[in-house]
This record gives sequence, structure tokens and C-alpha cells, in this order.
Amino acid sequence: MKYSFSFYKDPLGTLRIKLPEEVDMFSDFIEQIALKEEADEFINIIDKVIDGTHDEYEIFFNAPTVVIGPHITSVSLADILDEPPPDEYMETEEFRKLILVWKERNFNH
Repeated sequence: MKYSFSFYKDPLGTLRIKLPEEVDMFSDFIEQIALKEEADEFINIIDKVIDGTHDEYEIFFNAPTVVIGPHITSVSLADILDEPPPDEYMETEEFRKLILVWKERNFNH
């Protein structure tokens, strides 16, 4: 795993994932995944982009928007904020790994 991460519970007891500052907006997306089926759906989409079935795929999910490319995935909050922070980028394979880690931690207990 290229990016370090840790899990913690917020004051309301909700599971969160902490990522390095340069990719921390990805946690906003990952934390919205509330069902195992959603995680599986996103993994399937990523796999289809990587294998060339889709050139890229955009997902707007509750707040953050991710654009999954074959090599690089971006996350943006531009659709919800008047003055959004700059987009952040992560290797698509690393993004896939983080969703798998979230799925394992959140839904396999």
C-alpha cells in the first residue's frame, strides 16, 4: 500500500479512515460507502476501467465526485462548494486497494 491509513471512530461512534493530507479528500468518498454491495459495485467499476471496458467513469456519491481513469483517479468537491479545494489524485490501483481495506474493516466482522 503506497498511502498510510488508519481507522478511528468519531465522537458519534462512526468509523472513519485517516489518509495522508495530499489524498485526504478520498476519505470523504470512501466513508460514504455504507454497504458491502456498494463497495463491490465500485470495485467492479474500477476493474472495468482498468481493463478498458470504460475509458473512465465518474461517480458523484453524496458529496465528493471521483473520476476513475485507468491509471489515475481524481476526487473533487467542486460540485458542492463555492470555493472548493484543488482536486486530489491517486493511482487507481491504490484507490481500489483502499476500498477493499474499507470493505474488509467495515463489513467482514
